[in-house]
Amino acid sequence: MDKLTKIKYYIDSLCIYDLKNDCIIRALYKLIDSVGREDVLTRQSEFFKTVSKNKSLKEYISKCILTDDNPFTRAACAGKTEELEESIIDAVKLDLMKLEEIASVTANDISEIVTDKDIKEIIKTIPSWETGKAVPPLSVNWSSQIDELIAYHKTNGYGKYAKHIAFTWRNREICPVTSIDLITLSDLKNYEEQRKKVIDNTESFLAGQPANNVLLYGDRGTGKSSTVHALLNEYHSQGLRMIEIPKSAVADLGLIREQIAKSPMKFIIYIDDLSFDSNDTSFSELKAALEGSLSGRQSNILIYATSNRRHLIKENFSDRENDVNRGDTMQEQLSLSDRFGLTITFMNPDKKEYLDIVEKIADDRGLHTIDKEHLLFMAERWAMRKGGRSPRCAKQFVDYVQSCENRGKEW
Repeated sequence: MDKLTKIKYYIDSLCIYDLKNDCIIRALYKLIDSVGREDVLTRQSEFFKTVSKNKSLKEYISKCILTDDNPFTRAACAGKTEELEESIIDAVKLDLMKLEEIASVTANDISEIVTDKDIKEIIKTIPSWETGKAVPPLSVNWSSQIDELIAYHKTNGYGKYAKHIAFTWRNREICPVTSIDLITLSDLKNYEEQRKKVIDNTESFLAGQPANNVLLYGDRGTGKSSTVHALLNEYHSQGLRMIEIPKSAVADLGLIREQIAKSPMKFIIYIDDLSFDSNDTSFSELKAALEGSLSGRQSNILIYATSNRRHLIKENFSDRENDVNRGDTMQEQLSLSDRFGLTITFMNPDKKEYLDIVEKIADDRGLHTIDKEHLLFMAERWAMRKGGRSPRCAKQFVDYVQSCENRGKEW
């Protein structure tokens, strides 16, 4: 049996890592199948272009292995591979052996088996694709690296949750977010006490200990959303994943929870700028998700929300028509906000704290040579023009100063 025929059979016989329908594996299969026909030239040209978009063949296939969703990767993520049947582990080893062979196919392997002299002459004018190297922890002898793969998945997850860390809810599906805010906890200045509470709660959650749903409440621009974004960047290597949903999707919370209930990953469902009108009944779905539904709390899911409203529900004047209605309204408001076990308040800073934030951000940006007195004077003027002091205002001001300094302009 020649090498290419064996590779075709290997693709057909993959069991655990079922990558037959992957675009590059499929293109390789079609290329091998076309050897002996004129369309081998078209197939090889297409395969070269497809591989070149993904750097190298080994890098691409090894990434497919690391991000595959199968019984082995799920068990490895959960730390339960010892519960798998021995036949599954054997199948994983055999698949890895086959995939390493598949990833080693070269353009020379194709040209060597072509017998038509004219086609052979032309096929040599098609560039060779890069075979390259595998992505760590895979290196060589993939079938012997089961332990390395188990350790990888335990830290990085499986499937799309290994490939991405942030997701959004769209068309009733959990969809990856490919470009995320790269802000870190060290980028956020002051509000240490508030952030410490969120960090402690998140670390408890990741450690499998009791943790609370969190409401970050306060003035706009104080870093509520940035704190949540920074948490993901800090803890994604410990298995934390985040699914952001709009307020309009609150009614889908039950469906979202069902889709991730059996995953060993830890998920924060994040709702930004949450508030409801008093006649909006969708808050009942949120109440049930927080606490009170038949399905109960799930150990791998928390809800973090930010809001400018302490009780989340906007009260209309008509709600105050009489004491009975007023009492009912207050009870409804409190029954929702109280279901967040942890409410953390972010209020606008006073002048001293605002200027302290400006100084710290400027130091982070390396703006050490500018006149400090002028910096603080202009920062206060900037805040007055913006209508108030806030960490967001401080960052926007330092952005402006840095841009002017870099371009040699006065500010």
